Amino acid sequence: MAGRTKLDDVPERLVRAAVGLLAEQGPSGLKARAVASASGLSTMVVYSHFGGIPELMRAVADHGFKELGTAFSQVPVTEDPVADLYAMALACRRVAHENPHLYDLMFGLSIRATYRPIPDADRRLSGHSPAFRDAYAHVTAACERLVGSGRVERQEPAAIAAQLWSLVHGYITLELADHFAEFEDAAEQVLLPMGVNFTVGLGDDRQRARSSHEVGTRLHESIIHGR
Repeated sequence: MAGRTKLDDVPERLVRAAVGLLAEQGPSGLKARAVASASGLSTMVVYSHFGGIPELMRAVADHGFKELGTAFSQVPVTEDPVADLYAMALACRRVAHENPHLYDLMFGLSIRATYRPIPDADRRLSGHSPAFRDAYAHVTAACERLVGSGRVERQEPAAIAAQLWSLVHGYITLELADHFAEFEDAAEQVLLPMGVNFTVGLGDDRQRARSSHEVGTRLHESIIHGR
């Protein structure tokens, strides 16, 4: 049983080693020999469990989405869906800042430049993986609560979720590239008012939307500090 458990742990060891190399060295550090060395395993084990680095990278991306899903699950469901959604946006931003290279991989931002794509395009669509769907389900559920709250006009929650997903990840991508370096607090000065404008565009009252986003900020801070 101990041997079986050890064998079952091998893929996770390889993934965690790859995540660490990605954080420390960027995509250039993701070589089979380096991953094997960092995990204390042989190079052959990388190929026997994943087939190669591209397949390992898909598992690494899924690891990132699982972490994102965990961050989303830590946001409590409150009576204010706008606050919940903004707290989730801030949680996503935090995850991205903790390992920007992993975030790039999760959202396909580095595929073209460095990571060799898997020949079968359907196999590398992170948006189709169970890990992604589990994380994204938190967003769609909150958007369903938003529509059900009556604060916005009746519309398809899935469409709201897709628009919000685009808004948040567009902001994060630009922030990671230092496009908001001139702002003292980009989240407060750019992301928050953008979220307010988005919510008002859906039909919410501006003052109420602003208040909810401020509540979402405090909610996120309470999660970080474990209060």
